[in-house]
Amino acid sequence: MSILLALIPPLTWGATGIIGTKMGGSAAQQTFGESCGALLLGIGVYLFFVMPTGIEVTGRIWLVGLFSGLFWSVGTAGQFIAYKKMGVSAAFPLSTAAQIVSNAILAAAVLGEWINIQMWAFGVISIALVTTGALLIAARSKAEKRISKKRPTSYAEGIIAILVSTTGFALYFIFPNMLVKFGFISQQIHNANNGINYMTAIVTPQAVGQVIGSILIAIFVLHERGLFSIPSAKNLVTGIDWAIGNLFMFISAANPAIGQATAATLSQLGIIVGTFGGIYILNEHKTGDQMVKIILGTVLVIIGSILITNLKVL
Repeated sequence: MSILLALIPPLTWGATGIIGTKMGGSAAQQTFGESCGALLLGIGVYLFFVMPTGIEVTGRIWLVGLFSGLFWSVGTAGQFIAYKKMGVSAAFPLSTAAQIVSNAILAAAVLGEWINIQMWAFGVISIALVTTGALLIAARSKAEKRISKKRPTSYAEGIIAILVSTTGFALYFIFPNMLVKFGFISQQIHNANNGINYMTAIVTPQAVGQVIGSILIAIFVLHERGLFSIPSAKNLVTGIDWAIGNLFMFISAANPAIGQATAATLSQLGIIVGTFGGIYILNEHKTGDQMVKIILGTVLVIIGSILITNLKVL
């Protein structure tokens, strides 16, 4: 059952780029709309689960959630910019590979989830498999490589956006558990009800941080003010889809049977949904040699993900 819950994020997150692209709007409008959708779900979780079950949302939990949400807004804005610069089927796998490496290594090294040599060895192998698969999925065609010199600016800007996005997402992922590791949040609060209480308590303040962050980025970084618009409203759907995955990702990360490193890596299986959705739903053209690499990359991602889900038994 724990693994099944951990597989919900890749299904929903893999569809986020597709839904956001379908809903339309600028990167700022998409980020703002998605964050507002996440807030709607966050309020629902608070009203129908947190309050009825008596889970306490302390001032420290609010701070952790707010900052996690702010980091998320940086990651999401960067990702939407990369989608526009490179296309979903190219940017999504690269973003995924970067997130897999950063999140798994941070969880293993900072949170100490990999406790012996065997776990580190197989963990590194699994990350290498997933990352290699992601890079194969994102590989450009031979024709694109031949003409790449004619359009380096857009692709380079997309890579920069992915680097910024990866930093934001890495901090968003690890911040709630890192603050427990450093003693800001007590182990008693963190471990209550197998971690579910703490992680669901974070969801609402996290969504507030996402909305604040998306507004600040839109105004001061992207220099855009038309946030309250139809495209933003449409992207409420994107936000609700994302927020469902977010809820189950954090619940899985708090579960000792799964852990942060495994939950973060499994969540990135959405690369399969995002890539094939970009091809067959958004009609992003792929050549024959690209499709071969995509299929091979998908196999490697699946093998690596299966391997990392079994680290706990080593």
